[in-house]
Amino acid sequence: MPPDHVQSQMRQDCKCHGMSGSCTIKTCWMRLPPFRTIGDLLKDRFDGASHVAASNSGHHRNNNAHSNRPPKKPKDGALAVNSIHTRRENRRKHKYGFQLKPFNPEHKPPGVKDLVYYEMSPGFCEKNTKLGIQGTHGRVCNDTSMGVDGCDIMCCGRGYRTQEVVVVERCNCTFHWCCEVKCDVCRTKKTLHTCV
Repeated sequence: MPPDHVQSQMRQDCKCHGMSGSCTIKTCWMRLPPFRTIGDLLKDRFDGASHVAASNSGHHRNNNAHSNRPPKKPKDGALAVNSIHTRRENRRKHKYGFQLKPFNPEHKPPGVKDLVYYEMSPGFCEKNTKLGIQGTHGRVCNDTSMGVDGCDIMCCGRGYRTQEVVVVERCNCTFHWCCEVKCDVCRTKKTLHTCV
């Protein structure tokens, strides 16, 4: 989880201390946001991640003898620049000697806080033992969900089978003193949707 993303969502909480609820002394602290909030924000960034390609045009590193020479002194009348900060800024800017450019030239370049990726993720629809992907054939899905557990996405457009099944499971469990849990056995009819 990117620390800057969590830090930017921190909020200040304060509590008042004093007689009869008066605020004579106030204690404040920084509080992390709920984990769900951070997860939702990261999920939004993940969904909007940019497919990029590395480009090193314009940032070639010279390996000749001239590259180790000290910088030239400014001419008289020219404004002197603090070379330490300039060098540090340039090093930070071109630390790796390449730029991230969008894979599709029609897309805008990614921002500093955007998530990026170089390669497409392998498909999860079909079984691939080499990559440890089980595939989604025979997986139970939710026909009413629009998310990744929904039949439309999970079954990868292949369709799904609907069947009524009788499920035998423990129910009406109660705790008896000491250290025993007693349950009834219930049979319920359920509608299961499985990917073709």
